[in-house]
Amino acid sequence: MIQDIAPQVYHNQISWREPTQNDPVLAFTKDRKVFCRLEGEEIFYPTVQQLGVNAEHLQYLFAVDDTAYYLLEREPDFQEENGWSYQSTGKLRGMEASTGLFVCGAAESLYRWYQGQKFCGCCGSRMEKSKIERAMVCPACGNTVYPKICPAIIAAVYDGDRLVLTRYKNRPFKKYALVAGFAEIGESIEDTVRREVLEETGLHVGKLRFYKSQPWVFTDTLLMGFYCELEGSDQITVEEDELAEAAWFERAELPEDHSHISLTGEMIEMFRQEKIEL
Repeated sequence: MIQDIAPQVYHNQISWREPTQNDPVLAFTKDRKVFCRLEGEEIFYPTVQQLGVNAEHLQYLFAVDDTAYYLLEREPDFQEENGWSYQSTGKLRGMEASTGLFVCGAAESLYRWYQGQKFCGCCGSRMEKSKIERAMVCPACGNTVYPKICPAIIAAVYDGDRLVLTRYKNRPFKKYALVAGFAEIGESIEDTVRREVLEETGLHVGKLRFYKSQPWVFTDTLLMGFYCELEGSDQITVEEDELAEAAWFERAELPEDHSHISLTGEMIEMFRQEKIEL
């Protein structure tokens, strides 16, 4: 999956280190583009020296091994030349898994958060960066805001050798997926699974088997994947406000995952190849 960058190690602890001239910089535009260079399926980012930016405009993000990555905190105005260009982060999601793609997703998540926390939601005062942790603090009322992480589920509903696949309605992503949804206030993750499956497909599930989790940085989401055994009728009723399609697929009909970036793709592939004990 996208976060599996071993043998490289992702270090997400906040740091106040000063940028060096060789540190890479993530420069995002308001219309969700990043300044980078593409070489095949690899993504590269310009260094502080190449961009000629001052440290006062850079925010430390994280490190991969010993390489520190920084966020440009102003709107980029760099020229597209010598292979460098502005690329849609949405389109980059269609590339194969790589360290560069993971860096882009994690950095954009923090970019959205910093952009959205300039003013206090309680009193309207300008927020300041915490000096001890990754947080924004209001100097007037003390309101403290941490990076946004939304808990959500992925549900692979199965019945013998059949699996339910869905397709979203009115979204850029057109490929088949599994039932998914966000947890509500006061709701356990297991109850989220049962509610989302019922709402989107009209199906009831019994036994749940937790598979694994994934930080889906593109939408600030922490995904939790479950295999869910059908209980009762297999008649599907599609939630037409959200889905274009929901249907049973035999194991031999399931699409093969070629991107290897998502929990959804991995769970479908594990079922397709009969590599999961249910």
